[in-house]
Amino acid sequence: MAASRQAVAHPVGLWGAVAIGIGGMVGGGIFAVLGLSVQITKGAAPLAFLLAGLVALLTARSYALLSKVYPSRGGTVTFLNRTFGAGLFSGGINVLLWLSYIVMLALYSQAFGSYAASFLPQSAHTLGKHVFLTAAIVVITAVNIAGASTVARAERVIVAVKITILLLFVGVGVAGVSGERLAPAQWSSPVSVIAGGMIIFLAYEGFELIANAAEDVADPARVLTRAYYISVLFVIALYVAVAIVSVGSLPLSGLINARDYSLAEAARPALGGFGFAMIGVAAMLSTASAINATLYGSARMTYTIAKARELPAQLDRPVWNQPLEGLLITAAATVVLANVLDLASISTMGSAGFLIIFAAVNLAEARTARRRGSTPWISVVAAMACGAALAALIAKSSLVAVSVLVAMVALSFGIEAAFRKISGRPVHA
Repeated sequence: MAASRQAVAHPVGLWGAVAIGIGGMVGGGIFAVLGLSVQITKGAAPLAFLLAGLVALLTARSYALLSKVYPSRGGTVTFLNRTFGAGLFSGGINVLLWLSYIVMLALYSQAFGSYAASFLPQSAHTLGKHVFLTAAIVVITAVNIAGASTVARAERVIVAVKITILLLFVGVGVAGVSGERLAPAQWSSPVSVIAGGMIIFLAYEGFELIANAAEDVADPARVLTRAYYISVLFVIALYVAVAIVSVGSLPLSGLINARDYSLAEAARPALGGFGFAMIGVAAMLSTASAINATLYGSARMTYTIAKARELPAQLDRPVWNQPLEGLLITAAATVVLANVLDLASISTMGSAGFLIIFAAVNLAEARTARRRGSTPWISVVAAMACGAALAALIAKSSLVAVSVLVAMVALSFGIEAAFRKISGRPVHA
């Protein structure tokens, strides 16, 4: 009986937490950004995914250590507020986290629209993409309003399906890999390779969702630590393998020309039209589930931030027992962003946003390390790695992409500062 009560009280075990991390990372990123990575790094795309993964792994260590001290569904928001205090810095970064999730939703919806439109005649691709991505956001928002319990139960199945399809893609396609296409002679410059790795960094950001499961785990100090490392290491290996097979199976021009649905195109050599359709369907399933999970999580994140008095109180007022204001604002902003900006700008914004957030989390771990008896310098190095990655990303991005990024960061702190002034709280506190 006691064991039964324990199971009910703590429904998430190690492999459940690992599934959350893998599902968060292999949500839509790999389907959306593979072609963009190849365009920037050429034959060095596998190396770019490895570099981005190593930065994610360093940051996962900080998340693991902070999850031991502050086990809370608030995750990143709680880590920053408890370490730096609920001031302008923490508030601005937390608002940036919310905006970065809107960017992620735009990326996922663009990927959904692109793969769905790939089944249409070439002349209908552009219009079809916008119709499909808008419909996906509207429908999934409606599902969240009505109650997403059925979709939530299906998430683990969808994760298993998409991982199985990607592993099948790697297993079948590896025989057709050409070493010449992966040779250093086919690589971009070192700066481009680093920048390419960082522009696709958002394909790894989902591991931070593990922190939100802290209150549902029986032994968060042990379980979450293992879940962070297992999920990130697995996804690094999976992404590198997928990149090797993709780049090694098709000429670079083929992947770049099909940039919006390059992974489906990479399945043609080994699996023909069936492979294209299989990856296309997997991408649509994966990105739809990622939109659902991210909408669900971001709506509740606005609720958490509002509870911390870093966003207006209206966002923490439940309607039908759900934080609908945050959900609807997030969905509306996603529709606009996904239809207005291109993939490169969205990827730059998303990756840069999470690099800034992860740098702050690494500094939070370093700041609290000594009181827990851990070593702060590793987290300092991780923060510096995020900063260096951000610099490389900005150096290789277009002026438009950098301008949009600066506007997003300024908007985050502007919203927080304005809200503090309106609510009568000191801006500097």
